[in-house]
Amino acid sequence: MSSSEFRIRRWVATVVVLAAIIGGVALDIGLRHWGGGTVFGAPTLNVTVAHDTNPVLLGNLPNGFASILKPVLPAVVNISSSKVVKNKGENSPLFNDPFFRQFFGNQFGPQQQQPRSQREQSLGSGVIVTSDGTILTNNHVIDGATDIKVFLSDNREFAGKVIGTDPKTDVAVVKINATALPTLPIGDSSRMQVGDIVLAIGDPFGIGKTATMGIVSATGRGGLGIENYEDFIQTDASINPGNSGGALIDLHGSLIGINTAILSGEGGGNQGIGFAIPINMARNVMNQIVEHGKVVRGYLGVHIQDVTPALAQQFGLSQGGGVLIGDVSPDTAASKAGLKKGDVVLALNGQPIEAANQLQVQISQMAPGTTARMKIWRDGKSQEVAVTLGELPEQAEKEGPGESSGGALEGVEVQNVTPDLAQQLELPAGTKGVVVTQVDPSSPAGSVGLDRGMVIQEVNRKPVNSVEEYKRALAASNNQSVLLLVNQAGVTRYLVVETH
Repeated sequence: MSSSEFRIRRWVATVVVLAAIIGGVALDIGLRHWGGGTVFGAPTLNVTVAHDTNPVLLGNLPNGFASILKPVLPAVVNISSSKVVKNKGENSPLFNDPFFRQFFGNQFGPQQQQPRSQREQSLGSGVIVTSDGTILTNNHVIDGATDIKVFLSDNREFAGKVIGTDPKTDVAVVKINATALPTLPIGDSSRMQVGDIVLAIGDPFGIGKTATMGIVSATGRGGLGIENYEDFIQTDASINPGNSGGALIDLHGSLIGINTAILSGEGGGNQGIGFAIPINMARNVMNQIVEHGKVVRGYLGVHIQDVTPALAQQFGLSQGGGVLIGDVSPDTAASKAGLKKGDVVLALNGQPIEAANQLQVQISQMAPGTTARMKIWRDGKSQEVAVTLGELPEQAEKEGPGESSGGALEGVEVQNVTPDLAQQLELPAGTKGVVVTQVDPSSPAGSVGLDRGMVIQEVNRKPVNSVEEYKRALAASNNQSVLLLVNQAGVTRYLVVETH
């Protein structure tokens, strides 16, 4: 099955009740976001931290995993949330959702009269981490809810209060008014390796608490577009809609992840590819929410991209890895430390950096004011740079005919940047370069992402301020591969265009 037949789906909402119309209609509402939570009074956390170092021998588990799960299951809870939403009629995502139509046909389509509002009810899971009722779950489980109910294994029901949320990692902290509750000890997700056995616990499809077994399929998964900060543990443990916010545990019974998303087909069920937020990340977010009422992150102030083999060759690197800085924002930690566009970050605090997502996550988990030691590659040699991190801000075409390019940029047309064009393209004042006015999608440039409206500012590391300079720089390339620095809406990045 091709990748286009799959899509990443959240699985908080196994059941959606449209009480005003059809009470009891079940629906998985996928990857929707409903906004942030509200910060209430923060409790003092008394979290149990596991320090298990000895391996668990499967031969010492004569009854399988029952001895591991028995003390763990009571600490995983069911969370039911509800909210009132306004009906938007024909343009409502509800009636345009292909999954809704798959399950229920079109009998609730826009041709029927709909009420002005309706109540949605969703089911998810959560994990008790302190005996006085602090619960870790996903933001999308309780996002926008006006009413939260938490159901324990002993059939008790409590009203849940949102302590705070972090949509950027999809972590939420909920509190219930209870004492002497069972808890899960918090493990160390950095110790997990591919092949380690893990157990997933949650409430799939609202049928009741369920445990499944699998292995760690991968660690450090990112670039999926699910969250802003992704460092997922991937597992093949069977998890399904309703498992969101549930526990991923190791063979010591320690919490090592919060189940968050699955890669699923049209049926919406398990395909053997599930993702959990590593507990080290979730715990850091939880502690900041409890202590500060929000999450404060380190900020570097750069736009970065992965180093492809073609980019590595252009920048004189003998091997892959590292992260290329495509742009540096002014008056940021990076600019003050002297980082430049074209620098390649090879290591952070002595740890090799292999991907842009890895650098982004690690910087985000460092406190503002922290000094980050970076090993960079610049002008054919490595050097060390110390950067004092800032704090992440909360809020971080009409085109005329152009000159046709030849050689490696065959099929690309450009023209000089004029004040009118700069305004239309939302470019900073004084932006230099040539505007791309046409790209043949089948050309080498089109295949690597060069597009209309981009501004080419450098060709093979040489600035180009006019069409004439651009043409001379291309001629000097002798029809070989070309390294471009392009600007799109004020942000620059590098592209390598190779000849066929």
